[in-house]
Amino acid sequence: MKTLTAGTPAPAFTLQNQNDEPVSLADFKGKKVLVYFYPKAMTPGCTVQACGLRDSKAELDALNVEVLGVSIDPVKRLPKFIERDNLNFTLLSDEDHAVAEQFGVWGEKKFMGKVYDGLHRISFLINEDGVIEHVFNKFKTKDHHEVVLKFLKENR
Repeated sequence: MKTLTAGTPAPAFTLQNQNDEPVSLADFKGKKVLVYFYPKAMTPGCTVQACGLRDSKAELDALNVEVLGVSIDPVKRLPKFIERDNLNFTLLSDEDHAVAEQFGVWGEKKFMGKVYDGLHRISFLINEDGVIEHVFNKFKTKDHHEVVLKFLKENR
């Protein structure tokens, strides 16, 4: 697994959102985009992470940042997650993990003694020109939004 790094152009991608509509990274040109990869909708860690971002939406909006959550969940699972937790940002389905592979976040994981391929919890801040500005890969799910906001405020 070779994760993309800051300074690298973000891969152009289009994925289906929670409404089964196509969403492209190019749709957000001129804005910063936080593309955050999470393993599975409605699981405890992913819920805590999503709710932190939900509760930070006003601050992220003020900093011109759009949030896109990407998982390998099927499209039909995404509206349930949004509805259950009142999420206020876009979720995208990467069922075949093609976009995750482009970003370098699909690879070997270990859990309870088992080794398997899966989605790593890593986030990418993409600048207004489509270049990765920062990679967030060291955080706790409950602190993810705080780590992102701290970086954004320190690097205005």
